[in-house]
Amino acid sequence: MDINNVKFEMACGLSSQLPLSDMPEVVFSGRSNVGKSSLINKITNRKNLARVSATPGKTATINFFSLKEFMLVDLPGYGYAKVSDAEKMRWAELVEGYFAQDRNFALVVQICDIRHKPTADDMQMIEYLDSLGFPFIVVLTKKDKLNKTELSKQLSLYDELLSGYNTKYYPFSALNGEGVEDIRIAIDKYLQTGDEAKC
Repeated sequence: MDINNVKFEMACGLSSQLPLSDMPEVVFSGRSNVGKSSLINKITNRKNLARVSATPGKTATINFFSLKEFMLVDLPGYGYAKVSDAEKMRWAELVEGYFAQDRNFALVVQICDIRHKPTADDMQMIEYLDSLGFPFIVVLTKKDKLNKTELSKQLSLYDELLSGYNTKYYPFSALNGEGVEDIRIAIDKYLQTGDEAKC
């Protein structure tokens, strides 16, 4: 993966604003405050490519970043209770409209917090991706927050919960970057799959 030339391209608040899909797209999905921006920044080796917001639910657009081999797509975080119903509906239209388009989906990176059981929204997203045949992996953020015993327990939980899906999970720490190279390798693998990974 060539991360030397990554740049922000555009932000879309409505599905009608989405650009044409002329490059493979690696999509990042997760609930608000799960560490999505920190993960993107680590993968691209940038400090502030994706803005880390102190206010959950603030990112309300689909953000596109171009790299040499693919387009990195940052979906708005879901599941933040304090957002208005109208805003939740707009987000749903935006994200569902994005996935409904004929796009070059190389991989969806679904993000969960390793400290907790996946939320209902997390599992709904995993079910959605699986049912439509999207290629996806699961990244478990905040690994550094657990001790060895807690980590073992949570990995066993995710082993069980994800056993019925055609996916792998990758524990990750934004604090020390642990797991980032494995995630980059996984992304490269799906990019090299080419037409076989398209949906």
